[in-house]
Amino acid sequence: MNDKIITDLSHDGLMAACRRIKHVTLDMDGTIYLGANLFPWTLGFLQQLRDNGIGYSFLTNNPTKSVGDYLKKLSKLGIEAKPEEVYTTAVATIDYLRLHLPEAKRLFIMGTPSMVAEFEAAGYESVADDHAERPDALIVAFDMTLTYDRLCRAAWWASQGVPYIATNPDRVCPTDLPTILVDCGSMTECIHHATGRYPDVVIGKPNPDMLRCIMEKRGLEPDEVAMCGDRIYTDVASARNAGALGVLVLSGETTLETAMAHDPRPAITAATVADFGNLLIESRK
Repeated sequence: MNDKIITDLSHDGLMAACRRIKHVTLDMDGTIYLGANLFPWTLGFLQQLRDNGIGYSFLTNNPTKSVGDYLKKLSKLGIEAKPEEVYTTAVATIDYLRLHLPEAKRLFIMGTPSMVAEFEAAGYESVADDHAERPDALIVAFDMTLTYDRLCRAAWWASQGVPYIATNPDRVCPTDLPTILVDCGSMTECIHHATGRYPDVVIGKPNPDMLRCIMEKRGLEPDEVAMCGDRIYTDVASARNAGALGVLVLSGETTLETAMAHDPRPAITAATVADFGNLLIESRK
């Protein structure tokens, strides 16, 4: 067994679980890259999956960029991907609206211009910051272009009972810069503190629906999918909630000490995705 793998499973149980995996869903920031820097093992890991007939897709709680933006970023880092291989919480939120709020057409969106454009391309109208322009729903996301006025307007619509959806629960976004990137979960806490209201639904991981959508599209059973990411409370929890194999990697937010103290512990903790890749290959020998 790879000495960079920690698990409570027996060796035989671990090999059996890994042998069933046909598709690996990958968190991005903190898992295959950090900020603008690709991890040196990522390309080899992806090639290893391809060589062994294991599919993969990129699943991120970060809605700030459109699918097209992510494809460009991945390409710049040397990863060629297809649109259907990238699933963001913005796309998942659009899917949720179509299924659960089909009458909603006019949205107040607290999000980046790239995210707003993705909603508009899907047929939604982004309403102005105006108390007279009551939206059909409020969408709050990780917004690095946020202004105080728009935060106040989002809080106002939350206080007025407008259907309220958050794209993801992340408190911070991973970064290789000397700063803290305040993410959507912290922004919804701010709105809650001001209004007493939390979102009606939080779309991203650990909500299992993103993983379930990937399974449905590819005809996969839960035990045929592994979810790899650097966070226990989103990535690993999403896998557990969907019945998939949760793999924590220590290349991003979570430390080994945090992983070992967590209850329940991740099914598999690996130093990097490359170490998990080696485990998948070992299970097939």
